[in-house]
Amino acid sequence: MPNIAAALKEEIARLTRKELRGQSGGLKKASSQHRRDIAALKRQVTKLESQVSLLEKHALKKAPDASEGDTTTGVRFTAKGLQGQLKRLGLTATDFSKLVGVTPQSIYNWARGTSRPRKEQIAAIVALRGVGKREAKVRLRQLGDPKPNGKKQA
Repeated sequence: MPNIAAALKEEIARLTRKELRGQSGGLKKASSQHRRDIAALKRQVTKLESQVSLLEKHALKKAPDASEGDTTTGVRFTAKGLQGQLKRLGLTATDFSKLVGVTPQSIYNWARGTSRPRKEQIAAIVALRGVGKREAKVRLRQLGDPKPNGKKQA
């Protein structure tokens, strides 16, 4: 009897392997197709990244040419100059930010030199260079600030 049991066991195992091989064949084909697709996509991404880097290099080379028509051509921005302008006008970063149209944090970062304003913002800063203390305070009142320098009226 042990021979029959062993033979049956062996035959069941053989049929099971045969059935599994038939069912997993489709999965193997699908898996290999997915791998080929992934490899093709990786090649495509690499190609596109190289094209983007080339375009960025060309765009950076052309950027100075585009700025020649700006009104801010020849204007230098320095953090020290902005600090001097704030001091000359007697304004806080909050008040100055309202005049320029940015957040007070931006003014703070520009004055520290950790970031630089955009061209439009430099133009607004340049427009304020010829303004005195009184004119700056008048403009702040027009923008809706009742009292400049963050002080509230009693």
